[in-house]
Formats: sequence, C-alpha cells, structure tokens
Amino acid sequence: MNIYDIIFYIFALATVGSAFMVVTTRNIVHAAFYLLLTFFGVTGIYVLLTADFVAIVQLVVYVGGILILLIFGVMLTNKITNVQIKTGSLQLFPAAIGVGLFAGILVSALLNTEWKTAAGEAPKTTLNGLGFLLMNEYIIVFEVLGVLLLVALVGAASIARK
Repeated sequence: MNIYDIIFYIFALATVGSAFMVVTTRNIVHAAFYLLLTFFGVTGIYVLLTADFVAIVQLVVYVGGILILLIFGVMLTNKITNVQIKTGSLQLFPAAIGVGLFAGILVSALLNTEWKTAAGEAPKTTLNGLGFLLMNEYIIVFEVLGVLLLVALVGAASIARK
C-alpha cells in the first residue's frame, strides 16, 4: 500500500462519512455544510484518478454553484414558519434491504473484476485537448451558456427580491 492508496481511502472515508451525515442530520444548514465536505471529497478522488477536468468542473459547478444556491435558498426562506417538516424514518426495513442488495452487488463487482493497473506510467492530463476544443470548436456554445447562466442569475435575484 503506497501513499496514493492511503490518500484515496482518506478521501473515500470523508466522502462516505459526510454523505451519511447529510442524510441523517436534522439541521438543514449542517446538512449543507456536510454536503460541501462530500463534494470536496469527490473532487479529491477525481484528482487522484487524474481526471483533472472533471475535478475542476466538480469544484466549480457543484461547490461553487449548486451548494451556494442551496445555502442562499435556506437563508432566503428562513422566515417561513407554518411549514411542518417531517424528518422521521418511514420505510426503514425496505430501505435496509435495498441498500444491502446494492452493497452486495457492488462488493461482488469489485471482487470479480480484473483491474488494469499501470505501474510506473506518468499520468496524462486532459486539459490541453479540452481547452483547445472549448476555445476553438465550441466557443459559440460556451458563450451562449454563459449568457444563459447570467440571465438565470438575474432572474433568480429579481424573484428573490420580491
């Protein structure tokens, strides 16, 4: 076991532990911060897998966009007082059976797969080719999506202001 394996297990444990805390905590603000830790753990796993573009997209889109939107949604709706929120467990036994079956399938797939390993091979980056495609072939789509996101942001701000 080398240092990369240890770092991977640390990220995996942090990701699974914080994801568990997201679904079990009763405080929505705490759940949002546990979700932040989950997203950072997934980003760290992507970095270890040398999926650098996916890691950056994970960081920018999920941590920088969706999570901040969730936190703003919680902050803007804290004045609602007549809403009953139920946080009890409804179908615990069927859910435990489903999770057990899924875990069994995952463990079986992990144990029965012949994994390809590349010892001594330097990791190759994907950013050069993706950057070339984004700035040459798909520049119009990239700019249109930027304008669309700006319009959505202005619309959301004007709705939240009322």
